[in-house]
Amino acid sequence: MMFKEKLQPFIDRYNELNELLSSPDIASDINRMTELSKEQSGLTPLVEKAKHYIETAEAIEDNKELLSDAELGDLAKEELSELEPMLPILEDEIKVLMIPKDKNDDKNIYLELRAGAGGDEAALFVADVFRMYTRYAEQVGWKIELVSTSDGTAGGYKEVIALIKGDGVYSQLKYEAGIHRVQRVPDTETQGRVHTSAITVAVIPEVDDVEVELKANDIKMDVYRSSGCGGQSVNTTDSAVRLTHIPTGIVAAIQDEKSQHKNRDKAMKVLKARVYEAELQKQLDETSSQRKLQVGSGSRSEKIRTYNYPQNRLTDHRIGLTLYALDDVMNNGNLKLVIDPLIAHAQTEAIQEAGL
Repeated sequence: MMFKEKLQPFIDRYNELNELLSSPDIASDINRMTELSKEQSGLTPLVEKAKHYIETAEAIEDNKELLSDAELGDLAKEELSELEPMLPILEDEIKVLMIPKDKNDDKNIYLELRAGAGGDEAALFVADVFRMYTRYAEQVGWKIELVSTSDGTAGGYKEVIALIKGDGVYSQLKYEAGIHRVQRVPDTETQGRVHTSAITVAVIPEVDDVEVELKANDIKMDVYRSSGCGGQSVNTTDSAVRLTHIPTGIVAAIQDEKSQHKNRDKAMKVLKARVYEAELQKQLDETSSQRKLQVGSGSRSEKIRTYNYPQNRLTDHRIGLTLYALDDVMNNGNLKLVIDPLIAHAQTEAIQEAGL
């Protein structure tokens, strides 16, 4: 049983962790105990499934030996008919659990949407896509906090940045990064012609201070007066903040809060996340010559999806997925129709790459 041999190291490590966690030395070291406990809880689903697989495989072997037995042969045959179909199912489930885990999968994210080609129509589409993500977040129990918005001249948003918090946010939304293209007849179009516009979506893991530490000398801060729609919403003080990370040229600007201090705090968090993401992208680019997942690299310049309103069609170009349920995805936030096939495709590729 070759597959059983691949599982044994995971079971051995799990047993080793059990012993370590029960030792007095570890109990007195909180940091080490936390680290080992996290590793153990991460291994638990795989080890439980592995034990079930090994028990099933051994039961199949035992029953095969009994097939020629005059008294027990029929019973063994009956048990085999139940046990044998279970083995490939368990094997597939285990392969998914054996895929090396993305360290960012459990993180919250900054979701950034920006209008691209298409002017006013692109800004309106930013608002539509943001509403789609908001409705999906509500379905799965995530919390959304608006960080920054920049209104379009005819409605919608030129840009919107939101922090999405919840279980496994990055793991589900990481494949959303890239260029989203819309084809539809704008309200202002009198001839009924279909226009094509595009927006850019960025999905950036939230990071803590330990993961990314920016030196004060490397950050340039500019303050300026917030721009707004007029009236009371325009600040009369220089409360808007723009932070520039000098080594990389990465910028974060926030003007939504009336307090300069609050805008600076928000901008610093966004800046750290963007610097972290830039480093991730650099690492990805360095390895992409050796491997390139068809599901996409998360590059913002990659055209990943088309939303065709006249035909109620959504197409994800990376995996050749076409759905005639655009209204359900956009209006009801039923993004699961797209996310689940993307994750399944990525898992299949990862299993092949790992040689499982």
